[in-house]
Amino acid sequence: MKKILLGLVMLFAISKISYGQNLDNPGDYMTAISNAHDDMNKKYMAYVSAASHGKRARKVDKLRTQAVEAITKSKYKTIDLPMYKGDNSLRQSSIEYIDLCYKVFNDDYAKIVNMEEIAEQSFDEMQAYLLMKEKVDEKLKEANKKMNKAEKDFAAKYNVTLVESQSELGEKMEITGKVNSYHKKVFLIFFKCNWQDNELTKALNNNKLNDAEQARSSLLKFVEEGLKGIDSLKTFNGDPTMSIACKSALMKYKQIAEKETPKKTDFFLKSENFEKMKKEFEKKKDRTQADVDAYNKAVKEFNSAVNISNQAGQNSNNLRNQLNEEWEKAEKDFFDRQIPYFKK
Repeated sequence: MKKILLGLVMLFAISKISYGQNLDNPGDYMTAISNAHDDMNKKYMAYVSAASHGKRARKVDKLRTQAVEAITKSKYKTIDLPMYKGDNSLRQSSIEYIDLCYKVFNDDYAKIVNMEEIAEQSFDEMQAYLLMKEKVDEKLKEANKKMNKAEKDFAAKYNVTLVESQSELGEKMEITGKVNSYHKKVFLIFFKCNWQDNELTKALNNNKLNDAEQARSSLLKFVEEGLKGIDSLKTFNGDPTMSIACKSALMKYKQIAEKETPKKTDFFLKSENFEKMKKEFEKKKDRTQADVDAYNKAVKEFNSAVNISNQAGQNSNNLRNQLNEEWEKAEKDFFDRQIPYFKK
C-alpha cells in the first residue's frame, strides 16, 4: 500500500550556523531550531518516499527505525538549545512537534506495518487500514501547522522577516501527498472488485453454487459502480495511467463474471445431474439399448462440459494474471513518474 505524506514544513532563508555560535540574534536562533529538524526530516522523508515507490511497509521498516533514531537525536539537539532570552515558546513548540513525530513513527507507523499484513483479507480491513493512514496524515499536518504558527509568532514578536519559500523537501512532501490521495481513491475501486473476485474464486473452488452466484452478482455490481467512480476521478494532472489501468482491470473482472463464471456454474449443475443419471443407470439390471445410448450421450455431454469448464477456469486465471501484472506495472510507472525520489 502506498503511504500518506506529511504536510509542508516552511523553512527559512537564513544562513545556517553551528550551535556553538551566539544565539542572541533571533534569526540565528530560529535557524538553530530549524537545523535541529534537518536530519529528522530527511530520514522520515526517505522512509515515506521508499514506501510510496511500491515498497511494502514491512520491507522498508529499517528506514522507519532510522527515522525514529533521527527524531530522537533531533529532540536531544533541541533540548540542548537554550531558551531565547527567557522565552521558551519556540523551543517548546519544537519539542512538542518532535514528540508527535516520534509517536507517529514509533507507534502509529508500526501499527500500520502490522495492519498491512491483514488489510487484504477483507474490504473492511482495507478501509480500516487506509483510514488509519489518513488519521496519521491529519495528525502530522496539524502538527506542522502548529509548528509553522509558532515560528511565525516568534518571528513577528522579534521582528524577523521570513522568506516563506518551499524547500526541496517540502515540495516533495506536498507532491507525494497529492499523488497518494488520488491513488487511494482509485485503489479502493480496484480493491473492492479484486476482493470480491477472490470471494468468487473461493466459492467456485469449494463447489458452493449459491455462494458463487451471489459473489458473481456482487462483482458485476461493483464493476459497474467502479466504472462510474473512475470516470468521476478522471486523471491526475493529465496523467491517465491509473484511470486506464483501473478501467482495464474492471472490464476483465466483468468478463470473468459475465462470460467465464457461468460456464463454471453450469458445469456444477450438469455434474450433479450426470451423477444422478449415472446412479440410476448403474442400478438397472436389464438395460435397453435406449438406456445405453442415453447414458453414452450423457457421458459425452459431461466430458464436453468438463472441457468447457476447465477452459473457462484457464481463461479466468489468464485474465487475472494479466490484470494484476498490468495494475502493478501501472502503479509503479505512475508513482515513479509523479513522485520525486528522495534519498537521504
